[in-house]
Amino acid sequence: MGRPRRTSVIGGAGLCACLLLVVGGRPADPSAQEGPRSRTIETPIRMAVEDYRLANGLNVVLSRDTSAPVVAVNLWYHVGSANEEPGRTGFAHLFEHMMFQGSAHIGDDEHFRLIQEAGGTLNGSTSTDRTNYFQAVPSNFLEQVLWQESDRMGFLLDGMTQEKLDNQRNVVQNERRQRYENAPYGLAGETIAAALYPQGHPYSWPTIGSMTDLNAASMEDVQAFFRTYYAPNNASLALVGDFDPAQAKRWVERYFGDIPAGVPIARERPASPVNLEAERRLVLEDRVQLARLYVVWPSPAIFEPHDADLDVLGHVLAGDRSSRLTQRLVNRDRLAQFVSATQSSRELGGQFSIVVQARPGVTLARVRAVVDEEVARVLREPPTEREIERARNTLEAFFIQSLETSLDRADRLNAYATYVGDPAFVVQDLARYGTVTAATVQEAARRFLHDRRVMLSVVPEGKMALAVR
Repeated sequence: MGRPRRTSVIGGAGLCACLLLVVGGRPADPSAQEGPRSRTIETPIRMAVEDYRLANGLNVVLSRDTSAPVVAVNLWYHVGSANEEPGRTGFAHLFEHMMFQGSAHIGDDEHFRLIQEAGGTLNGSTSTDRTNYFQAVPSNFLEQVLWQESDRMGFLLDGMTQEKLDNQRNVVQNERRQRYENAPYGLAGETIAAALYPQGHPYSWPTIGSMTDLNAASMEDVQAFFRTYYAPNNASLALVGDFDPAQAKRWVERYFGDIPAGVPIARERPASPVNLEAERRLVLEDRVQLARLYVVWPSPAIFEPHDADLDVLGHVLAGDRSSRLTQRLVNRDRLAQFVSATQSSRELGGQFSIVVQARPGVTLARVRAVVDEEVARVLREPPTEREIERARNTLEAFFIQSLETSLDRADRLNAYATYVGDPAFVVQDLARYGTVTAATVQEAARRFLHDRRVMLSVVPEGKMALAVR
């Protein structure tokens, strides 16, 4: 079915807003939504948010901001490497590339050209849990962008050929060589994932997939994967910026409304977090100059209890120059070039990681001893109120900064719409940090930072003596 290509200049009509009542709790089913919702929320950035669903299941989020004549269009598909199967990995990331290779009514590589000639920017990304496509364009090109996104949602397979598949397979394999096999420390994440998660767990393989699986992917395999996951009922479309909401709704209905819904998707929910029976120590020789230590624990999934506490703990340990591990390893004892501590929370589970790059000649056993001492110190006595306040202020500042551009705001609203079923969850997300105390941080540390962890030493080739054994 052909679709017209049009561009038009949009007039300005206001978005209806009402007061937001924030209700606690996390919806069991993000797709459960009854009718349109229109609200004004304070984060403290004030924004209007409206969300609704088309008959085919597409979730739509609108947030009007007339401060600049630009609109961001962000489309999330609730599919990532976690939806793949052992032996058939890398498909979600492969489709991130395939979606720019043309569809039924858009020529090869035309998606980039059309957006860039309009003065816009665009890209896509893939994670374990979602794939997103985003662009920001002058407001009068909104209709064109919606048409382009709908064409590859509804008609990508009509434009797919074996030649395109083989070409992008090669591109992805080259990317894997550059970012994994041939990059310093590039295999660390893949090695940790295989050790941290049970065999067959959706997070036990890398997002980019394996060379073997990419080689084995047939046209029938990738087409079946697309039909299952790249359907309107598995997607959320966010528009943020200067646009006429009433006109935008008409365009969304026009271009997306007749795309058929896909089959309902059954999502596996492994136990979160995973349970390790004992500490797992690994050593990886690599073409690197300096040894690096990774200490990783299973931790809560995104928005689960203690997720925010571990964010704060990461800052207390290694968030700035005055943090505990930075003071000891980098500034005082001069054992390390840098140290980080982060809570990486995802839909099915998280991981709390401490990463230390040692100075030349320093063994990772010395580094590990300091890490263990500082973790034990938190378990023994909670952080100070000053440390908690400094961490909370920094995290809240980063959070607010992530809402300042239309592109970033659209991505956050889509994340909330996808994971909890409500883009206005942005208010509750920020509020979580206000409930963190020294006692809750210590409680989180005692619950998750135990001896059952993964410890990976990455050392220069031929220098195994630097590793923790």
